[in-house]
Amino acid sequence: MSDPDATADGGAAASPVPDPRAPVADGRGSPRAARRGARWLTAFLVAMAVLIAAAVIAARTNVNYYVLTPGDATPVSQYIEVPPAYNHPLTGKILLTDVFVTSLNALDYLRYRFLDSNDEIIPGSELLGGANEQQYLDQGYLEMAQAQDNATATALRHLGYVVTSSPAGVLVYGTEAGSPAATSLAVGEVITAVDADPTPTSCALVEALHAKHPGTTVSLTVEENSISGTGQIVPGPTVQRSVRLARPPKGLSGGACGLSSPPSAFLGIEPEDQLNWQFPVKVTVHTQDIGGPSAGLAMALGIIDQMSTGRLTGHRIVAATGEIDQYGNVLDVGGVAEKTVAVEQAGATVFFVPEVELRTAESKATPQLHVYGVDNLNQVLRILERLGGSISNKPLSTQAAP
Repeated sequence: MSDPDATADGGAAASPVPDPRAPVADGRGSPRAARRGARWLTAFLVAMAVLIAAAVIAARTNVNYYVLTPGDATPVSQYIEVPPAYNHPLTGKILLTDVFVTSLNALDYLRYRFLDSNDEIIPGSELLGGANEQQYLDQGYLEMAQAQDNATATALRHLGYVVTSSPAGVLVYGTEAGSPAATSLAVGEVITAVDADPTPTSCALVEALHAKHPGTTVSLTVEENSISGTGQIVPGPTVQRSVRLARPPKGLSGGACGLSSPPSAFLGIEPEDQLNWQFPVKVTVHTQDIGGPSAGLAMALGIIDQMSTGRLTGHRIVAATGEIDQYGNVLDVGGVAEKTVAVEQAGATVFFVPEVELRTAESKATPQLHVYGVDNLNQVLRILERLGGSISNKPLSTQAAP
């Protein structure tokens, strides 16, 4: 009789010994497996807590970087107002475009740095220069006001009108941190005299202050203009300001306004010549919450289109970016890559950019968008005429102007 506990080769069958690592029939692990699972869960929860804490800290940490993202591309005609007698129906669109500028914290920096190729991260020192955020914002609104005047002057001159201007004082474009001006003057104000001596230009101001000594108190005649929350320049009263001049910073050289020696005293402003314009036709450009000079070219084209035939675009959707001076020169601007994305999204098929930014725009453009680099307004108008646009240079009678 065979032994039921014997193996086939006659050896005795060993009693099975349970393996503590093996799972049991009800699916529950051994105590050791349970402890290992608990350790993994604890480690996961700890890691998640660390990541959440790091994210919270990063979200509250300013890294002094900004991101430029594609903004809006909108018809410039909605911002331009001319007298009814000068206004022509439009057969196409001219778009102005902008970018959004956003301050980054550490968490945003990582998100934008690695996730979206259409965004551009810029160090604060490069974007702001020596200004703080508020001064940078005010300077942008001031540049927009200047762009409106330059665009109007350029457009009207191209249409055959006589436009004149005269010096009207020294515009405070910026103030240097720690200088006497930083606590006594603001962006947008205009200095018209020093100790009752008129200062119609920046050089007149430089000459008036050149012989002053550090510690001298001067009386400045100031037009107390301000900049509203929506970017409008609000004229204010003319006041007297007493300012005590400081010692010039080290390294300040001479040569300004033909003076061979450096100044003895220091006010600390970035001066620009303020101009008083005489326009034969009342043209108003209304913009809110848009800063910077880059809409100048688009505004000049929009004014010309409305006051000529209304067919400048040849029935196309045309976009433009570029600062324009009063003589029609197109100057460099920033954010062209992001603006290219914005105008494509708005349906533009033609995009004018400053010549130096042509390659930047082309790197973002699809074959549907034709990009042209230009140096002046006349180039733009010749290209538009080749593309089927038309324009009349004959001025209307200025007697109809209000």
